[in-house]
Amino acid sequence: MRIIQPEMKTGAQSPRRPTGPMIPADEGLRGRVSRRHFLAATAAAGAAGAGLSGWAFGPAATTVELTRHDALVPGLAPGLDGLRIAQVSDVHLPANAGAVRNALALLDAERPEIVLLTGDIVEHYDALDDLIAFARRARGTVGTYAVMGNWEHSAGIAPINARRAYEAAGVQFLCNETTLLQVGSAQLGIVGLDDYVEGRPDAAGAIARVEHADAMVWAFHAPGFADLLPAGVPASLLLSGHTHGGQIRLPLLPAIRPSGSGRFLEGWYDTASAPLYVSRGVGTTNIRARFRCPAELPVFTLKRTQKDPGAG
Repeated sequence: MRIIQPEMKTGAQSPRRPTGPMIPADEGLRGRVSRRHFLAATAAAGAAGAGLSGWAFGPAATTVELTRHDALVPGLAPGLDGLRIAQVSDVHLPANAGAVRNALALLDAERPEIVLLTGDIVEHYDALDDLIAFARRARGTVGTYAVMGNWEHSAGIAPINARRAYEAAGVQFLCNETTLLQVGSAQLGIVGLDDYVEGRPDAAGAIARVEHADAMVWAFHAPGFADLLPAGVPASLLLSGHTHGGQIRLPLLPAIRPSGSGRFLEGWYDTASAPLYVSRGVGTTNIRARFRCPAELPVFTLKRTQKDPGAG
């Protein structure tokens, strides 16, 4: 298939925070509970109850599962039918060396056309060299795109710093921006938003000057923002991470969601705008363990379905 260099469409220069009735009740204040507090509470519950085994701190913390998913798009252009998108989220460099090696091995074997890095790739400002080295290895065969996570913001990595680092790795950084990738006669739009917890996502600005695309994939870090997107937004698939799927899932206790998760934890969800997938992510943070919640590298294959007969 013939690939043409993507064209960048930049959003507004002064992003706006989402306001108004679209904000769910449990997210209205965008609570400031950090993942550190989230995992500390989970660890305390584990110490009092089941505890954490050597497996959780060892093999379970480094094993990464490849999961495959069909992303059904009504009336998808033939040129995009079968296109594969790998999502890499929550790597948390410079830690998680074992999980990083395993994730990169999966990418090398899979060779997806598109790779989306959906935030929290690094935890510290001085790990930008690690980000560059990882992103250079994690690239798709056609295109690779990255967005901000809350940990990048917390580490003092401004979007301009992230952009320079990703560009050094040959990766296109999107912060309230949309890029159009032309595949033959078809166009795939990729929307990348700023982080919902620590940043200022601007969906309207990101797509304000977008030309027609045959399918639109949206990438943002914290999934709670998905419920702020109204019906009618041009979206075929939404991808996010942030939750780690709970990371440490103790028996008989509910998974604890970090701030910005909303109602989402892991896997597929219906939203007003498009199907959402929440990745469990590659790495761990604060407590370098996983329990009953394996890391994952999801790969999505775009597939054509018939157009909705109710559509105009």
